[in-house]
Amino acid sequence: MKVFEYPDKSLWWQLLQRPTFDASSLQQRVKAVLDDVKENGDEAVMRYTEQFDKVLLKDSRFDEEEVIEAEAALPEELRVAIQTAAENIERFHLKQVSEPEIIETMPGVQCWRKSVGIEKVGIYIPGGTAPLFSTVLMLGIPARIAGCKKIVMCSPPNTNGKLPPAIVYAAKLVGVTHIYKIGGVQAIAAMAYGTKTVPQVYKIFGPGNQYVTCAKQLVQQEGVSIDMPAGPSEVCVMADDSAAPAFVAADLLSQAEHGADSQVLLVSNSSRMVAAVQEEVYKQLEQLPRKEIAAQALENSKAIIVRNMEDAIELVNEYAAEHLIISCKDDETIALQIINAGSIFLGNYSPESVGDYASGTNHTLPTNGFARAYSGVSVDSFVKKITFQKLSQQGLQQIGKTVELMAAAEGLEAHKNAVSVRLKKIEDKR
Repeated sequence: MKVFEYPDKSLWWQLLQRPTFDASSLQQRVKAVLDDVKENGDEAVMRYTEQFDKVLLKDSRFDEEEVIEAEAALPEELRVAIQTAAENIERFHLKQVSEPEIIETMPGVQCWRKSVGIEKVGIYIPGGTAPLFSTVLMLGIPARIAGCKKIVMCSPPNTNGKLPPAIVYAAKLVGVTHIYKIGGVQAIAAMAYGTKTVPQVYKIFGPGNQYVTCAKQLVQQEGVSIDMPAGPSEVCVMADDSAAPAFVAADLLSQAEHGADSQVLLVSNSSRMVAAVQEEVYKQLEQLPRKEIAAQALENSKAIIVRNMEDAIELVNEYAAEHLIISCKDDETIALQIINAGSIFLGNYSPESVGDYASGTNHTLPTNGFARAYSGVSVDSFVKKITFQKLSQQGLQQIGKTVELMAAAEGLEAHKNAVSVRLKKIEDKR
């Protein structure tokens, strides 16, 4: 990690830049795959699965025998852990559901809003070096609570043509209706356009590498909704002298091991704390199985020493982290001043990994500074909000003149007339 001591505020924007890559050449490669799958469907999907995942499948669908086999292969302790996490996630997300409330804006004019589950949704679950079965819980549970009728899951197979047992078990546990052994750009394309095998969906969720992220953004331009723009995972830790250096280092490394393009940021008003954390980081790094990946991520990462906590809060708000850990004495007071973050973890005993797996909050969060304007995934992400209104004759008489005047002022006589003919009918009845 590079250390910056008391940088001038005019330089903050440079220090807070995320790692970048050549998006133009990436888009060309991704678009070629999208277009091929759009044109050739399952044949193209199978071809890219063989090319990128090194396995030739006869069928990308998952059958019930494979489900039974996957569950049997899962250790009992892990099954219980997944069930515990699922219960907490469901408990938290169920509280996000509310009944429609009818608002009478004036006598005889009733308005209300109803949440309706998106009929068909797709969830993408990365495989590769870290098969994220926890993400199945984070996406499948709110989708089911929202009332989505079709929940289509795609995840890349291994070289034996299998999915990790934990991914399969989690999918069946939360109510995923369709499971496919498809990864990468071809998975996003199959869900976006539909094939003979894979149903077309209306909204696609889930993290992925830069190719998957680019594919999601491109299909969005063609009318398929996505959860949010998402890039490499990131964490920011605010730490004062009350923090435990070993805890802070562990939190930074837990994010760094996601991938070489991940970024971690330490912000502190204490040079002593930063030095102690750095020492712990490199001590703990040596014990990690994924230390090479974490070490590459640390090359993109920074520790910034500021003069006071006011500057720390301002800097953190400018960064808009996906995950923000506040390891400070006055953590709750500081949290009240945070306006840009995906998810916040308070105190020395709230590691970010708990939110990643089992506390109940959702770990699908905005990255790359999008936390300034985007929220993390929730039940609301899987629903449409439809508004309703119902007017009585009295209600139309109450509001009619207002609408007639406004429509006429905009030069929209047909709008005015839609009210006028009704008012005349009411008058004629008298």
